[in-house]
Amino acid sequence: MGARVVDHLKVSLLWGVVGVLSFLVLAQGYELLTGTGIDLAVKAGTAAVVGFLAAAATYLAGRRLPANGRV
Repeated sequence: MGARVVDHLKVSLLWGVVGVLSFLVLAQGYELLTGTGIDLAVKAGTAAVVGFLAAAATYLAGRRLPANGRV
């Protein structure tokens, strides 16, 4: 059972990374399309919040939803 918890945590953290990278891609696209710049601190802070929320939501939802044999 301990390995299952570690796998669930790892999956949640990877979804957090996906959230961070997705936000940064969208922010870069916004900068390219509008020609305006976003401060690096704002991008980093918002990306950290998005990553944390994505990881937390995945972790909490994974506890409530059936796994169907998957991690």
